[in-house]
Amino acid sequence: MARINKISITLCALLFTSLSITPLSHASEQARSSASQKSHQAKGTDRKKKTSSNKSKTTAKNTSKKKTSTLKSKAPVQSKRTSSSSKTASTRRTHSAALKTASAKMVQKCTVRKGHKKKCVTEEMKPLTIADAHKVRVQKAQKTAMNKLMGQIGKPYRWGGTSPRTGFDCSGLVYYAYKDLVKFRIPRTANEMYHLRDARAVDRGELQSGDLVFFRTRGRGTADHVGVYVGNGKFIQSPRTGRDIQITSLSEDYWANHYVGARRVMTPKTIR
Repeated sequence: MARINKISITLCALLFTSLSITPLSHASEQARSSASQKSHQAKGTDRKKKTSSNKSKTTAKNTSKKKTSTLKSKAPVQSKRTSSSSKTASTRRTHSAALKTASAKMVQKCTVRKGHKKKCVTEEMKPLTIADAHKVRVQKAQKTAMNKLMGQIGKPYRWGGTSPRTGFDCSGLVYYAYKDLVKFRIPRTANEMYHLRDARAVDRGELQSGDLVFFRTRGRGTADHVGVYVGNGKFIQSPRTGRDIQITSLSEDYWANHYVGARRVMTPKTIR
């Protein structure tokens, strides 16, 4: 009996220990499983955070790339537009310039004769340079002087005269023709005109319309008589008392023998 009691006691003790151990083991296993689940959840959340952050970074990169690509795509369009507009403006300018030059170059000249039809010819006109412009100004002044002089032909010589109402002497006629056309003061005697600093000496073979021609007829001073060259070897003058203003040839013996020189008062620097 005593053995039976010992055996029963030992069995009871074993059962109690087994029963007490199994719940603890179950609890520890549950705790371990819960800890592992928590660690897995934490890792999952970390992974999710990392993936979400990576995704946000990639989306930000993609958006930045898209923006740069759109900007790059827009820039060529704008440059193309500006280049096309500049090209059109340049073509318009060249076209208008070509039209202007074409219209300026072509000039129509017409001639009319009695009993014949009017004939018109188109000619090319060269662009006017600065030298040509000065030449035109001088020619205009020369024409004005010639018109004033030609208007006095037939009027009587008058010593000391400077007016169309009273008549002219030789230097008075020149004074009347040039006093309003040149910048300097025209002297009143032929000798002073010959020595004028603002006038340029001219050879006889290079005479032009409007040049002053000088003579020494009385043996006083360098020059005592003056006329105005009108072209074709002729000059206009107011010769002496009893004679009218007239056009005379330089090749006549008297004037050829008494000729002393010529001066040019009509130049681009001297005309007004």
